[in-house]
Amino acid sequence: MASNTLNLIAILSLTISILLSLYPQPAFSFQMEDFDSEEEYVLDHPVIIPNLRSRSRFLKTSPTKDKIRKGADCDPHPSLNICKGISANNGTSLLYCCKTHCRNVLSDRNNCGKCGNRCEFGQRCCGGVCTNVANNVNHCGKCGNQCSSGVQCDNGFCGYA
Repeated sequence: MASNTLNLIAILSLTISILLSLYPQPAFSFQMEDFDSEEEYVLDHPVIIPNLRSRSRFLKTSPTKDKIRKGADCDPHPSLNICKGISANNGTSLLYCCKTHCRNVLSDRNNCGKCGNRCEFGQRCCGGVCTNVANNVNHCGKCGNQCSSGVQCDNGFCGYA
């Protein structure tokens, strides 16, 4: 009896693995973090880092920063914040301090368009707007993937007219 059960389990797992290998991969993923591929943001204009700890009269200038690490810590207080709506990566990113981390509100699914605005399941944040990428001809399967004229977007794939 136990031998028959083990054989059945082995056959079922082999069948499932074969079926999964034949099934096509989806055109879009459902990761819960933002979708930026860069590990750091290159700022379009360097920012001055506020330094309130130094009381030296010899330090007339504050250091500047031209890159910010993805997900860097920030302080939501306006005078201490390094991510207060600054443009990065040639205008393709817009950084805000959401809770205590720098987030790109143009592509972050959990902070789409503004801090705390979460996109629904199956949506991506495309240019700060939650977008259904399964059936959108301008964002088919991913942001910016535009189908040819007259071609429909079906389940994240550009089909035929």
